[in-house]
Amino acid sequence: MNEPLFQPLSGNTMPRFGGIATMMRLPHVDTTVGLDACFVGVPFDLGTSNRNGARLGPRQIRTESVLLRPYNMATRAAPFDSLQVADIGDVAVNPFNIVKAIEDIALAYDEIIATGCRPISLGGDHTIALPILRAMHHRYGKVGVVHVDAHADVNDTMYGEKIAHGTPFRRAVEEGLLDCDRVVQIGLRGTGYHADDFDWCRQQGFRVVQAEECWHKSLAPLMEEVRERVGGGPVYLSFDIDGLDPAFAPGTGTPEIGGLTVPQGLEIIRGLRGLDIVGADLVEVSPPYDPAGTTALLAANLAFEMLCVLPGVAYRT
Repeated sequence: MNEPLFQPLSGNTMPRFGGIATMMRLPHVDTTVGLDACFVGVPFDLGTSNRNGARLGPRQIRTESVLLRPYNMATRAAPFDSLQVADIGDVAVNPFNIVKAIEDIALAYDEIIATGCRPISLGGDHTIALPILRAMHHRYGKVGVVHVDAHADVNDTMYGEKIAHGTPFRRAVEEGLLDCDRVVQIGLRGTGYHADDFDWCRQQGFRVVQAEECWHKSLAPLMEEVRERVGGGPVYLSFDIDGLDPAFAPGTGTPEIGGLTVPQGLEIIRGLRGLDIVGADLVEVSPPYDPAGTTALLAANLAFEMLCVLPGVAYRT
């Protein structure tokens, strides 16, 4: 007999301001055995270059997720009807040694995905994408990536260091983790050090969609192109909250004006339905710069939307 599927705790069973703060008030379990998908926190911000605090992101995102309900009224996705999903807690990372922390994260994700579970990660700064992609490569080989961000994160070094939140996708290319012709970056913008800062990405084969290309329009047509480009293999979604304009997501370490809107962010995630998404992350939420909790609330909703487009999700008609 199949085990019953876990469900978020209802607000009619326990008031939403009560109970233990897990993601969407799901059960907390210790391993991914028997899970189709999981939420996992990575409380890490040693790679941050400007405003820190992203190590507090997973806890605050979980706190703001208490308002979320199990069905997606817009898309009719009902993930808890067909997937076994739980919150597996946080990766225990070394808070003093960035090299050791990256090793900790990679080893943890090797174990998380060994069962076939698809993790939705709550960051933490964007450095965490590198060890997660290393683990993904161990299981799936080269992956395609949809990367939403204000920044390309392909610096060679930051202050002489090879590992930081501005370097993960350069390292991932160098290490052969990515199927570069199946990588799309959306929302890049801001000032830079060189005129060709985003051209390195294009030279690797990435499709780069700068923010200006997205202004004043629906991104549904773009997502048709993205699905065509990245389909045909495993896909990883990496979503930096600063890809959205700081008017909507002020609680982040490196805000840039002129960013994507919330509806555009939803269009991007919903536009990935049908792809073989093997994991996703939501990074760079910094609660100290988010006094009203709006950025964390937005992040919680985006993480739920990621769950709703995983393979195997049921849709109610």
